[in-house]
Amino acid sequence: MDVKLVLFKDSGERREFPLENGITGVGRKEDCDIRIPVAEVSRHHCEFRSSPAGVEVKDLQSANGTYVNNKRVAKQKLAAGDHIIIGPVVFTVQIDGEPKEIRAVKTRLRTRTAQASGAGASGSGAGAEDMDPISALEALASSADQTALDPFDDEEEEV
Repeated sequence: MDVKLVLFKDSGERREFPLENGITGVGRKEDCDIRIPVAEVSRHHCEFRSSPAGVEVKDLQSANGTYVNNKRVAKQKLAAGDHIIIGPVVFTVQIDGEPKEIRAVKTRLRTRTAQASGAGASGSGAGAEDMDPISALEALASSADQTALDPFDDEEEEV
């Protein structure tokens, strides 16, 4: 079974994240397979379990929840075309090439800090949580070894 998580950047550029058989962890901590380094994403937010029989997502008691098709879930079997929302990032599930056409779903880039202040990301003194999570995910998509993503390894993460 060929399973991919697909997202679209604001520019409309498509990015794919293949899910291998087994467990793929998602969160903001360095040991996650897919790292989304923003405050809205828990350290260990959720995990995808993929096997020849299917794929499911399991929330790991994240603070802001994991959503499938705009419904908060604890555990959910996934179908082709489902939308998974993890913090500010929206993925579309593609299974064995279905759906063939994936409509771009806008990824929300405002962080919790920006929402609280009613402003966008600050200019000077911006921490990892103010950075674009799509840039971080791009590094994983283009990485040949699909290991844990750490786009900010020279910066301290604020918790």
